[in-house]
Amino acid sequence: MSTLLEVKNLKKYFPIKKGVFSKTIGHIKAVDGVSFSIKKGETLGLAGESGCGKTTTGRLILRLMDKTEGQVYFEEKDIFKLDCKSLRNLRKKMQIIFQDPYGSLNPRLTVGSMLEEILKVHKLCKKNLLKDRIVEILENVGLFPDHIKRYPHEFSGGQRQRIGIARALAVNPKFIVCDEPVSALDVSIQAQIINLLKHLQKKLHLTYLFIAHDIPVVKHISNNIAVMYLGKLVEIADSKTLCDNPVHPYTKLLLSCIPTPDPTIKRKKINLEGDVPSPSNPPSGCYFHPRCSFKKAECSEFSPELAEITPGHFVSCHLK
Repeated sequence: MSTLLEVKNLKKYFPIKKGVFSKTIGHIKAVDGVSFSIKKGETLGLAGESGCGKTTTGRLILRLMDKTEGQVYFEEKDIFKLDCKSLRNLRKKMQIIFQDPYGSLNPRLTVGSMLEEILKVHKLCKKNLLKDRIVEILENVGLFPDHIKRYPHEFSGGQRQRIGIARALAVNPKFIVCDEPVSALDVSIQAQIINLLKHLQKKLHLTYLFIAHDIPVVKHISNNIAVMYLGKLVEIADSKTLCDNPVHPYTKLLLSCIPTPDPTIKRKKINLEGDVPSPSNPPSGCYFHPRCSFKKAECSEFSPELAEITPGHFVSCHLK
């Protein structure tokens, strides 16, 4: 299976300005040297605490913001070197599903009008076939033809997210960034949306970057999982390996916090030291070492490289 997306040493630093003349006095390292790849038809789950840089990574990949450094290759083309016309064509191949379904929808447009506008702008459908195509898109996400004339406020949260998915599917994309698409939904509705995404992936041969902080949700949909901490990737492996045999202390911490439905099973919870460091002034060496109970002297002096410890399992830790 060939690689659809490849990210190399991607960085995004936001300047910190101060004073009358807005002098740059430092940078917030939101994304700090991230590298990974996704094969066609697969899903990479990107997990981590809020503020670790997951969403920024997704937006950089879609070129919704400019990079500081690094490359993003989509179908072997560096997206940051594309001109306006090429970038417009790329928009049809790469889409995003937002976290807040209501905030991402135009309250003044009906569902039919939203989808019609997309199809017209990208010239994807003849005028006399517009309604049939819109109905087909809605049915693909579990909505009905009579929903065409309704406005966003007339739908439930789960239905609004289905509309968001329909909007992304309207241009027949190959790759979709799912930016915490279920975190704002009830648990039962989360399962429905996850199953819908899996069904659509199989039916339409889609590739996903699935961003979430909930590892059980990520595991359910992802082929591989990458764990992110303070702008850096600390561990990457296939879903089963990462959840059954985590190596990095931060990954172990995230998994230890997952509640188990069986009260007879007691999971040892890992306690953290200190607070999350500021991305504007990260610690020396391993970014996680101030909070790690397994740290050694070298952890505070040298930053570990993301190295392969077993086939397909990469870890950034001196303890590996």
